[in-house]
Amino acid sequence: MSIIILNNGVEMPQLGYGTIMQFGDQIINNVAFALNNGYKLIDTANRYDNEAEVGQGLKKSGLKREDYFLETKLGPTLYENEGAIDDTLKRLGVDYLDAMILHHPVNNYIYAYKMLEKAYKAGKIRAIGISNFPVEKIREVVEKCDVVPAFMQVECHPYFPAEIVKPTCDELGIKLQAWFPLGHGNANLINDPVIKTLAEKYGKTTAQVILRWHVQMGFGFVPGSKSHVHIRENAEIFDFALMHEEMELIATLNKHEPFYKVTPESLQRLATTKCKFEEYSS
Repeated sequence: MSIIILNNGVEMPQLGYGTIMQFGDQIINNVAFALNNGYKLIDTANRYDNEAEVGQGLKKSGLKREDYFLETKLGPTLYENEGAIDDTLKRLGVDYLDAMILHHPVNNYIYAYKMLEKAYKAGKIRAIGISNFPVEKIREVVEKCDVVPAFMQVECHPYFPAEIVKPTCDELGIKLQAWFPLGHGNANLINDPVIKTLAEKYGKTTAQVILRWHVQMGFGFVPGSKSHVHIRENAEIFDFALMHEEMELIATLNKHEPFYKVTPESLQRLATTKCKFEEYSS
């Protein structure tokens, strides 16, 4: 398993399993299956409303806690909730997190980051991450807080290789981890002629070629799938390598524009939409 060394020395598996939009027995079984079929990192979030089931999947896998990397994201409506981190640990059924991530740069994110720092210093979190932060807010966190983020989750794929934030993250020693690394399942990317030609050459799927590109770019990535076949296939990317000129060819696919568009309306929704467990407890 390929790993990324974070700026605090923590080793983070490059490949992770994303759990968004999965619930109940489905995610319990898929988390256990992933951990026994090539994955050592599980990614979830308060806002996914499946942390309890993810925790059950972790137990079902039969693995010891130290044998996998667990990361989750603090929901924006919890950014000033002092009990949110301990509550997250309880839902997941674990004593510590390998990483906790601020999910979006809305609400009082500096206060929230300092909550994560406190948990980090107390040993409840081994690394602090951020997600979807623009350059100016990355620098604000570094300026106002004590601990430089270890990594950032961001949209990243051959059509948009995180070029806006990557130079700043490289400068500050912040690694990148791609959410929706296959481009939101975009048919144009999956069926791109360049990607299809490489898939045929190596006897791989187009998804495997794209994920191999992530490996060689040095990005972390957390593809999600509900299919055991695809979960297994997405992990079978360490038995081949793209040539330098093939990586350069893929670089020409860059469209310099993300699929996910940030708008004032989307930020407002992110800032105000509560997790289901908040609604139940209110």
